[in-house]
Amino acid sequence: MLWHRPSADHRAPRPNDPTGCAATGATQFCDAVAGFSKSLRSPILPFNRASILPPPEVTGAVDPAINQANIDATICRPGYAKAARPPYSITGPMKRRLMDQQHPGESMANYELDHLIPISIGGAPLDMKDLWLQPRLGQANAADKNVLAYVLWRLVCTHQVPLETAQQAISRDWTKAYQTYATPENIAKYHFRHDEQRAD
Repeated sequence: MLWHRPSADHRAPRPNDPTGCAATGATQFCDAVAGFSKSLRSPILPFNRASILPPPEVTGAVDPAINQANIDATICRPGYAKAARPPYSITGPMKRRLMDQQHPGESMANYELDHLIPISIGGAPLDMKDLWLQPRLGQANAADKNVLAYVLWRLVCTHQVPLETAQQAISRDWTKAYQTYATPENIAKYHFRHDEQRAD
């Protein structure tokens, strides 16, 4: 997944900008997030649920070594997710096999091999119950879920949301979890940047 560290810009929001997006220089991005949230609530076209949620067999899986008591020493430690992410030499062939089974003839670039429960909040790195091909295009795509994953990580690591609550929310229905947690206010608060470093 694409991960993004917060900016150091802590300027106060403008009076007519309650989300703080203008202050953080992320107005365009926050507008897009707000639009996504609105479309989930009142979509112009009905979502194809099968394309935005993982298949039934992908229910999510967690790393049993990660628990609420040790998050500060594990997932919340800088560099944890990058170190725990399996190398491409392992995930590349896995993605190719899934592509051949589920999307033969399509470009691998159109899909992300996604951890339903992100490694950053204790997802199991190589459990097939936690891995699926998520579209990078269309409504409710991989980039949108990456936003949610980052916000949940911040909420868990600031002890605002329990680890298990975050894991269950994103694995049950990540689009509903998005509505709850990836609000424009939370994105502005954590100064989410979609073009910064990678870390799943």
